[in-house]
Amino acid sequence: MVNVLGYDIGGANTKAAFIHTQKGKLQDIHVAVEYFPVWREPEKLTSVLLTLKERLGLKRLEGLGVTMTAELSDVYPTKREGVHHILAIVKKAFPDVPIYVLNTDVKLESLSNAEEEPLGVAAANWAATGWLVAQHVKDCVVVDVGSTSASIIPIVNGQVAAKGKTDLDKLICGELVYTGSLRTNVAAIVHSVPVKNLIAGVSSELFALSGDVHLVLGNIAAKEYTCETADGRGKSLPEAFARLARVVCADTELLTQQEIINMAKYIYNEQVLQVAEGLNKVYSYTKNLSSNEVPVVVTGLGKDFIAKRAAENIGVKAIIDLETLMQTDAVAFATPAFGVALMTAIKLEGEIVKWTWQ
Repeated sequence: MVNVLGYDIGGANTKAAFIHTQKGKLQDIHVAVEYFPVWREPEKLTSVLLTLKERLGLKRLEGLGVTMTAELSDVYPTKREGVHHILAIVKKAFPDVPIYVLNTDVKLESLSNAEEEPLGVAAANWAATGWLVAQHVKDCVVVDVGSTSASIIPIVNGQVAAKGKTDLDKLICGELVYTGSLRTNVAAIVHSVPVKNLIAGVSSELFALSGDVHLVLGNIAAKEYTCETADGRGKSLPEAFARLARVVCADTELLTQQEIINMAKYIYNEQVLQVAEGLNKVYSYTKNLSSNEVPVVVTGLGKDFIAKRAAENIGVKAIIDLETLMQTDAVAFATPAFGVALMTAIKLEGEIVKWTWQ
């Protein structure tokens, strides 16, 4: 019997997945997410990790799996320093638990090895997602759209076949698209929008986020808008309309709701095209490497309204929802955390862990 906790420590959200296995069978899954902007008070990460553990009701742990992207936060002068700080926090929070850290070669390392080669474990959470999907779909492209960015991961012959290892490499080859369901500045999605049958440039100020776009269009509910808003106000529809109007230096007295909705639809379509552009690059070279059909597997908060639409945009017919594939909704919104937890459980069990419901 093994109890394992997996953490995906992001710059804005930290996600935890608890799994319980027995005799090679996965018995239980629980996930929890905490919005925590690490750049404000990085030392509080310790309490965030422990709070998530308590929320999951854990008393005993045989192992801890960790992956991260928080090292990119500009609170750290370099990514190397960020990784070292995050690993030190994890060690402080769990001094008596074996800790394994995922690297960009899709392997778990000991904590000491990760400390020696910090850049090898920086921004490796996509590897956990890719590994998890590869256990079920041998040839595919995974699109994981979270609150901040979209990871696009090629799987060939049951192996992660990513060209890029670093964020920079992934931005170049299309495997990382820095646009997300909640936290993206609208000015990073569009430079102009249609308004009153004309075209208006947009302000480069942080007036509105992608979360406002998706709230106004009904793609997310207010409870799913988990990050802070651009103006620090609430997450009601009138407040979201007001923020979007500001993007063109207007307000809700100068623009009607329908005019703002039309703007939001345009911004939404442009965001889908951003992801589709990266997906098209990755899908093309993945298809060339495989003799089989190559479906797209979608996961993350934006799986239905961004990832799926991007796949449809490039003409993919076979689209698989990871939530349906895994037969649980617990995995889709904390996929890397679950993936690294399962990898850790397999390392401790010494055998492939099977789903009891499959």
